[in-house]
Amino acid sequence: MPHRNPKSADHWLARSTSRYDYSVARDITQRQLRNESGEIMRRLDRGETFVVTRNGVPVGELTPLRRHRFVSADATIAMFRGAPSVELARLRADLDRVASQDPNPRG
Repeated sequence: MPHRNPKSADHWLARSTSRYDYSVARDITQRQLRNESGEIMRRLDRGETFVVTRNGVPVGELTPLRRHRFVSADATIAMFRGAPSVELARLRADLDRVASQDPNPRG
């Protein structure tokens, strides 16, 4: 079996399942976390998620923190300035069609 370059793109194996934020988590070994922590931290900064394994068994997940960004009121108003107006009666009819108004719990 040929030796893999640890810096190559295929070094990071993608999981077949997606996580809550719909990004694909990548499996990394405990040894990779120790030896390549700087690169892993840079990838976390870029939004990647990792599942750390020990002896092939998942033991933890590294996920980037969600950073809250401030958007000024003026910027928000400017973004919505060109948006179409909302017809409230039509919106209510759409909501009533898809959302149950039954106060009794399901199940």
